[in-house]
Amino acid sequence: MIEMRRKCDVLVVGAGPGGSTVARYASQAGADVLLIEKRQEVGSPVRCGEGISAEWIEKYDIHPDPSWTRNKVDGARVFSPNGTMFTVNAENAGDEVGYVIERDAFDRMLAERAVRAGAELKLKTAALGIVKKDGKVVGVKAECMGERFDIEAPIVVGADGYESQVGRWAGIDTTMDPKDVQSCLQYRMVGLELTGNFVDFYLGSKVVPGGYIWSFPKGKDEANVGIGLQVSMVKEPGDAKKYLDKFIAAHPNIAKGQTVEMVAGAVSVCAPIDRTVADGVMLVGDAARQIDPLTGGGIANSVKAGKVAGEVAAQAIEAKDYSAGFFQRYEKGWRAIFENKLYRDYMAKEKLLTLSDETLDKLVGALAEGQLTKVSTLSVLQAIKRKYPELVKEFESML
Repeated sequence: MIEMRRKCDVLVVGAGPGGSTVARYASQAGADVLLIEKRQEVGSPVRCGEGISAEWIEKYDIHPDPSWTRNKVDGARVFSPNGTMFTVNAENAGDEVGYVIERDAFDRMLAERAVRAGAELKLKTAALGIVKKDGKVVGVKAECMGERFDIEAPIVVGADGYESQVGRWAGIDTTMDPKDVQSCLQYRMVGLELTGNFVDFYLGSKVVPGGYIWSFPKGKDEANVGIGLQVSMVKEPGDAKKYLDKFIAAHPNIAKGQTVEMVAGAVSVCAPIDRTVADGVMLVGDAARQIDPLTGGGIANSVKAGKVAGEVAAQAIEAKDYSAGFFQRYEKGWRAIFENKLYRDYMAKEKLLTLSDETLDKLVGALAEGQLTKVSTLSVLQAIKRKYPELVKEFESML
């Protein structure tokens, strides 16, 4: 039987980007950290488009390395229903230019950094519930290799992804409306005839109602080609595959390739939730619904929030204060970094879902003609306002 430690300062549930980042920063600050992962291998199976921006990684002391980077892209392209293209390139892209990565290798790299900082990592160790004392969370019930036991910890960090149970067990409401969840399906394809080294997004009801299709190039003839479909728009099982296969068949340069891997899952695309802490508990990443509602991307926000949570956890250990009140440092910290962007992108997502294909053609056309010097959700909305002010009336207070 694997020897399992039963006590620590900070117990992190889930060794994804958020959890490993929490473990790394809490350990660096002197906390005794145990990181548990229910799977036998960090980062696998991959459920991710595998795209990250270049803008933020150096700020978090993450340096691109061939062990996990596959392709540095030149930017992004957005295609309207009639084929009009808006290009976001290196000159105006800001954080949109970046890398297509091997997500499993990236996650392992972050976990290794946590371990090197002093955290202990235990694989095939699942959280089954939380342990409470006097109404406060003081650890978790866990299982490893068939053995069940309690792990005592004054701080539990839920970094257990979309299906997170830590938050629910702690009484934090992370439930979502079906319109705020996307059903996703992705193929890794080889033998493609790619045009340009860009991340591509395709919009419109004829492509997919209530969502979009993407193509992330991993090499000269290889890409992740996937679909995100709003769950409330799903009429019958298999809709996501039906739309994705139809799209591929209509694009000969993609249809000539073959699928060598397929992954499916769900992604939260909701507005920021009201709270991400409770006595003895903090939530990070998708467990905290910190995914970007417009793009479905979550790696960057998970790392950003993870750093704050790790530092606050160490501060709480030093202060011997594990209350929700003390953890407001985390709430305020992560919200100051990207909550406004989450709200803005959520509103943009909600608006996009109401637009006709004709209007999407106009908008993408306006952006293509706009010669934006800097691309962000805010600058895009401002550009739309100049040409179609009626479409962004709801955003007035944010512009």
